[in-house]
Amino acid sequence: MIINTGMRTDIPAFYAPWFLNRLREGFVLVRNPYQPEQVTRYSLSPDVVDLIGFCTKNPAPLLPHLEALEPYGQYWFVTITPYGQDVEPGVPPVDQVLASFRQLAEQVGPDRIGWRYDPIFLSDKYTLDFHLRTFAYMARALAGYTHACVISFIDLYPKVARNFPEALPVAREDRLALGKAMIQIARDKGMVLRPCGEGAELAPYGADCGGCMTLEILEKALGEEIRAPKMRGARKECSCHITCDIGAYDTCGHFCRYCYANTSREAVLRNHRCHDPASPLLIGHLQPGDQIRQARQESWRDRQGRLF
Repeated sequence: MIINTGMRTDIPAFYAPWFLNRLREGFVLVRNPYQPEQVTRYSLSPDVVDLIGFCTKNPAPLLPHLEALEPYGQYWFVTITPYGQDVEPGVPPVDQVLASFRQLAEQVGPDRIGWRYDPIFLSDKYTLDFHLRTFAYMARALAGYTHACVISFIDLYPKVARNFPEALPVAREDRLALGKAMIQIARDKGMVLRPCGEGAELAPYGADCGGCMTLEILEKALGEEIRAPKMRGARKECSCHITCDIGAYDTCGHFCRYCYANTSREAVLRNHRCHDPASPLLIGHLQPGDQIRQARQESWRDRQGRLF
């Protein structure tokens, strides 16, 4: 099976010691975010976990510990965007993250890492021309270190609209102008551009609109075929193969104003005070009345059908 770590928080950036403890102990507990008394126990044995997926804005804290991931397949998304501390107050400087990306890619290989440039929004400061200049700068810096770049345009979920009220949807004509230019920039640097949850409007211009974490992509990262059950994406527009996630909402300390996973800064700080790196739960400990169930897990690798 596949374990995801990055749909609810940024584990490499903020919870690397906890994650490494979970790998050493061989299991993790995850609260249901909608029914907190329900807790799922996942084995982290390589016998049943084929691949671990990461999505982070700062992989640096895990870079010295990549040997702990050697028993597993892995796929990394590293998000690098051009915004300043007015939008992303907790994210390291761009050049620092670019350097960490290159260091990670040198260790895992370009088929196991993708660059995310999302979400894209426009303002008086972050104009269309600004995005194209900074996207080209980042593409030059990452050329040869990845074969994939994922973009998406801002979605105004209720949490986003509340925490970032000045954000506006990106008009179709701007989406097309940005998308067409970014497709060409990425292609020139050896990358395919994949829109995330944006439909097929950029497909005529050369974008791969088939999904950004599909089975095909994961199989290439793993080097083996995966006989996985059908899974639905995170949203109706999503074509990716999404399975369980071991993170928790309201725990990411980047405090990005467009974040859909944080309710408020206060909620994140409150949860962070309850974090114990030794606990099997990301936040807090088991409580009286918690109902623990063991997840059904099995390896999906087709060990007879190696791709590479």
